[in-house]
Amino acid sequence: MSLKSGLASFFLLQFGSLSSSTSTSTAVRRCNFGHLRPVPPSKRAFTCLATSSPQSAEKSDGELLVVVGGGAAGVYGAIRAKSLAPHLNVLVVEKGKLLSKVKISGGGRCNVTNGHCPDTKILAEHYPRGHRELRGSFFNTHGPGDTMSWFTDHGVALKIEEDGRVFPITNNSSSIVDCLLSEARERGVCLQTGKTVTSVSAGVQGKFILKVEKRSVEFLEYLEADYLLIASGGSRQGYDLAVQLGHSIVDGVPSLFTFKIKDPLLSELSGLGPMLVTHWGLSGPVILRLSAWGARDLFRAGYKALLMVDFVPDLHIEDMKSILSQQKQKFAKQKVLNSCPSEFGIVKRFWKYMLDREGQYKDEFVTAGGVPLSEISLKTMESKIRPNLFFAGEVLNVDGVTGGFNFQNAWSGGYIAGTTIGELAAKAVC
Repeated sequence: MSLKSGLASFFLLQFGSLSSSTSTSTAVRRCNFGHLRPVPPSKRAFTCLATSSPQSAEKSDGELLVVVGGGAAGVYGAIRAKSLAPHLNVLVVEKGKLLSKVKISGGGRCNVTNGHCPDTKILAEHYPRGHRELRGSFFNTHGPGDTMSWFTDHGVALKIEEDGRVFPITNNSSSIVDCLLSEARERGVCLQTGKTVTSVSAGVQGKFILKVEKRSVEFLEYLEADYLLIASGGSRQGYDLAVQLGHSIVDGVPSLFTFKIKDPLLSELSGLGPMLVTHWGLSGPVILRLSAWGARDLFRAGYKALLMVDFVPDLHIEDMKSILSQQKQKFAKQKVLNSCPSEFGIVKRFWKYMLDREGQYKDEFVTAGGVPLSEISLKTMESKIRPNLFFAGEVLNVDGVTGGFNFQNAWSGGYIAGTTIGELAAKAVC
C-alpha cells in the first residue's frame, strides 16, 4: 500500500452476512459448453465446442468472445459487445458468484456511480492511481451520466444523495444485479460460474487457447477464442493471464477493504441512523460514521452494515495526504509497515496490523495494482502488446476513492472494451 493511499482512505467495518437469491442456472442451461447438459438447438444461445487438449480445441460457430470475470466490468462489457454484434458468441466465465461485489456494495444498496462530477478532469482526480491517464477520452466516452442513463433506460430508477453517491431508488442492490443479468440473458450472453480460466496461450491466426478448470471436481476443457476480455478484478488469476500474454504487473495492494471488529459495544449503536459517535477504540477516540440504515435493520434484512471509520479524526484529509507525502520522502528506504507518521497518534502495533493483517487478499473490496495503463489504449481498452486482448476494471492499475468511483471505472472500461470488440466483430462479417 502506498503512503498516499494509506490512511487517506477510510476503512469499512463489515457485519452480518449477505445472502444471494439470484439464480444463473437458466442462462447456463441455455449454453452447451463442455460437460453441460445439452439442450435442443433451437433454444441454444450458441454452441462452443470445448475439448480436453489444446491441440484439438475446436472453433465455435462464428467468432467467440470470452470474458474472464463476471463482475461489473465483465458483464457490462459482454452486454455492450453483444448489443453491437448480435451474431458474436459471448461467454462470461466467473469462478465465484456473478456480480458479487455489486451485490454487497454500498451496504447492500449498490453505490452505482457518483453524480457530482460532470467535469471529467475533476472526476479523474478521484483516482489516486490513474488520475493523469483518465483525464482524456476515458470518461468522455462513457461517464457517470451515461451510466445513469443506461440503467434508467433499462428500468432502474436512480437517486443522487447529498454526497453525490448514486443508488437505485429501491435501496437494494438486487435492482442493479437483476437488471444486468436479465439484459445479458436477453442478449444471448452465456454466463458460467464455478469455472476458472487458469492459463492462456497463443493459437493460430492470432486466437487464444484458454484452459478452463473446476477446483471442486476433475474438470478440464480448452476453448479457442477470437477475442479475450480480462475483467477478473484484483485477483491473481487476471494478473497471471496478463503475464502469460506478455504484460507486466504492478504488485497488487489493498486499497479499500473490510475491517472486521467483534465488539459488543458497537451493537448498542444500531438503529440510530445517520450520526457521528465518538468511540474509544483500539488506539484512542474513533469516529464512527453510521450509514442511514441502522445496523439492526440491516441485520434483519440480511445485508451488511457498513460503518465508515476515521482513525485520525482530528486531521483533515488534505493534512493527512501532506503528512504521508513528507513521510515517504523522509523515509524513502523504509517499508511503509515500519514507518508510521507520529502525527497520526497511532500505536505502531495497530499500524502494522492494518497494513499487514492476516488474509490480506481474502476480503479486499478494492485493490490497487495490476496491468499498467501504459500497456493499453484507453480509447479502446485493447492491449498494446497483443491484438484482440482487452482489459477492464480492477485488473488494471487504477483505484478510486469511495463514493461510486471504482464502479464507474468498471462501467466505463467495460463499455469501451465491449464497444471496440463489438465493432471489430461486426466488421468481420461484412
